[in-house]
Amino acid sequence: MHESGFDETPGFLLGGDVPRFSVRSATATDVSVFVDGRGTFPLAQAADVWAGDVPGVEPGDTYHLLVDGPDGPANEFDPARPLLDPYARGIVRVQDATGADGERPADSPRWTGVVVDDAFDWGGVVKPVVPLDRTVVYEANVRTLTAANPAVPEHLRGTYAGIAHESTIAHLHRIGVTTLELLPVHAFDTEHWLRDAGRENAWGYNTLGFFAPHAALASPGAQEAGASAVLREFKGMVRLLHAAGIQVVLDVVYNHTAEEGLGGPTTSLRGIDGANRYRWTTDGASYYDTTGCGNTLDTSVEATADLVVDSLVYWAREVQVDGFRFDLMAALARDADHAFDPAHPLLERIRNHPDLQDTLVIAEPWDVGPDGWKTGSFGARTSEWNDGFRNTVRQFWLTDIAEERRHGAPATGIGALAGALTGSRQLFDTTRGPLAGINFVTAHDGFTLLDLVSHDSKHNEANGEENRDGANDNRSFNHGIEGDTADRGVRAARGRSMRNLVGTLMLSAGVPMLTAGDERSRTQHGNNNAYVVSEDLTPVDWSDDEDAEAMTEAVAALARLRAAHPALRPTRFGVEGQETPGASRMSWYGPDGHPMTIEGWDEPIHRALQYFVESTPEHEPFDRVLVVVHGSGRTRDITLPTREDVLGYRLAWSSEKHRDHERLRPAGQVFTAYGPGIHVFEIA
Repeated sequence: MHESGFDETPGFLLGGDVPRFSVRSATATDVSVFVDGRGTFPLAQAADVWAGDVPGVEPGDTYHLLVDGPDGPANEFDPARPLLDPYARGIVRVQDATGADGERPADSPRWTGVVVDDAFDWGGVVKPVVPLDRTVVYEANVRTLTAANPAVPEHLRGTYAGIAHESTIAHLHRIGVTTLELLPVHAFDTEHWLRDAGRENAWGYNTLGFFAPHAALASPGAQEAGASAVLREFKGMVRLLHAAGIQVVLDVVYNHTAEEGLGGPTTSLRGIDGANRYRWTTDGASYYDTTGCGNTLDTSVEATADLVVDSLVYWAREVQVDGFRFDLMAALARDADHAFDPAHPLLERIRNHPDLQDTLVIAEPWDVGPDGWKTGSFGARTSEWNDGFRNTVRQFWLTDIAEERRHGAPATGIGALAGALTGSRQLFDTTRGPLAGINFVTAHDGFTLLDLVSHDSKHNEANGEENRDGANDNRSFNHGIEGDTADRGVRAARGRSMRNLVGTLMLSAGVPMLTAGDERSRTQHGNNNAYVVSEDLTPVDWSDDEDAEAMTEAVAALARLRAAHPALRPTRFGVEGQETPGASRMSWYGPDGHPMTIEGWDEPIHRALQYFVESTPEHEPFDRVLVVVHGSGRTRDITLPTREDVLGYRLAWSSEKHRDHERLRPAGQVFTAYGPGIHVFEIA
């Protein structure tokens, strides 16, 4: 293991008298490194480490590995095949000029490693400290966030530098974002079948190497200057975001690689030590795939786990990123028998590594293998995507409202939504608390917020899979017309539903995650699986649009409200009969102002509640808020609760437009809800 520092990891070590290179393979019989312009250097073996001096190598040199080994069903050695160093800090695409001989098409990409100059002046800027309860995550694609922003210089749009532009940072500040989560930026490739169809991977969940930033997301000038300049641009983005107080989290894909299934491209690990890097069936004849991507890394093997940990430490220490969102993290926690282990050694190393103690750890808590849905299972120091929150909130505000319109009554009551509002306690045990959940309504995978309220079904024809791909169970509602419309009534209803969804997200216990562009009414024209570059991969719209501006201001107001009220963001779950600092005390009232009844929780016809929540001070002053939820299209009178400790209520935010936010309403007064909505009252 390499717990003591990055300098002990494989790859090029440029310090010292003579540059040195090492790589790990337990099954190879011969390994050498070829450096363009300098020649081939054989490496000597000690256990599973192959290492040797490489005189004269310096930043800018390109190189690849040549590896030989035994035949066998789990091996794919070829001493003439150039292979990527798994630890390459720079990766560039080159064209194979020998394609005319029939072995490789002339336009087929090949990849090579680049020795980089790691030097960078951080200018004294350090990682911002953001308490988890104050964290607001913003999931963004580097390309689509700024590609259409006229405030960003044209040559920087859709790049790392565009993310760091002052206009992008100003927007993130406006909507209360503390933590920018970037879709994969590790060097990635487009899947062969997509490239053959003339399409390009848009999301990056197809990793080539775990240490190099994806060069095509850098500005043209940095790409032309080479891998060191690409790395400097990435670090410059991190530095500027940190200087603005914004954290940077990377969506990382360690569960599989771009080598795909058997017969796919052999670019790196498969040709170096495939028998020990991937999961295999018992007979060793095929991959044991729990990712649905053709292969799955075998993290029960120490060297493979080391690769993951070394990559994390590099990005956290050398590139100064603040955390990681692990794609299909359940796949990383499977043991040698492919069974999920919540105490998996790799998970323990990630939790306890000294260089990762200040990093956010966010799990996508599932994979597609047997028993792969593990939400709530990842333990201390890990927050998990809460898909149950997503489903519950969509059901309540969309599917149920559609059911009420069509049949006169919704299918469910309000009890499940109350559980979501208060932190999904049924998923996360008391010791972990509500901050174990990353709440979201939309993500990159699925409908955008506008499409969620504009489409009853997916429209993925542009993906070339005859609309078979993407989820069918979206819990969406088109409000009477499928797709875009000029109907003002439908547009108004959609706007209200969007505010209800985002309002619930920002007012619930847990960590909220917004999807980039939802606040600007971004659409993918009904495509709920827009992972390919096509006409449906639309960038965030920065035009002067009235609806988009109104939604942006709603998100900004909700972020300010959340920041101002610690009662809305508890750090712990309360324990009956105990005073728990950081927890919130909850009192539930029906629409009549009296304590909630069992019928009020369960009967679909009711669907209205009042949630009186008080903080238990730990680091901030005492605080209390009243949240009123009305989940029906019918108008309803709500009697504000009468309490001895309350003088009155002042409306602070409402998903209904044009409500009176100024006057103090006395306890016991009737507040009329004119349709499905959520309303927040500050208390005097």
